[in-house]
Amino acid sequence: MDIAGKTFIVTGGGSGLGKGTCEVFTAAGANVVIADLKPEEGNALAAALGKQAVFAQCDVTNEDQVRAAIALARDTFGGLHGAINCAGVGVAMKVVNKTGAHPLDLFNFCMNVNVTGTFNVIRLCAESMMQDEPLPSGERGVFVNTASVAAYDGQIGQPAYAASKGAVVAMTLPIAR
Repeated sequence: MDIAGKTFIVTGGGSGLGKGTCEVFTAAGANVVIADLKPEEGNALAAALGKQAVFAQCDVTNEDQVRAAIALARDTFGGLHGAINCAGVGVAMKVVNKTGAHPLDLFNFCMNVNVTGTFNVIRLCAESMMQDEPLPSGERGVFVNTASVAAYDGQIGQPAYAASKGAVVAMTLPIAR
């Protein structure tokens, strides 16, 4: 896809890989919605990137907040052409250590953000993009999901993170099909 003039939601867009994606995309002529939990970072980046960027405070696991980011993309830039899923968390903890078992709530938190959040953004953005006429190339939009080598070769203390990134890898092809 030629991204110039197209609009993308970038989750985790306020820092790290997401921030870098926003910078590269706007430099290439795309518009971005910086979807992130942290307003200080997101608003600062939006200000630095200018009229091609807006910030949406967004928890990827929250349907209403993702829908609001989609509405912001459409209202501000006139459409939505893709989502780049960079939002993610890492939990570093062995299954059991001297203090006891890995807390299940931390495992679930990692899975919820990294897997459910990614899926939530995809399903809601896809629903929105299906309402649009296809581009001349025949496409309506594109998704990029961020995984990790940990999906294939997780290290000590990475059961939650590795499982979550493995799930992102595993769901990407069936979603694309």
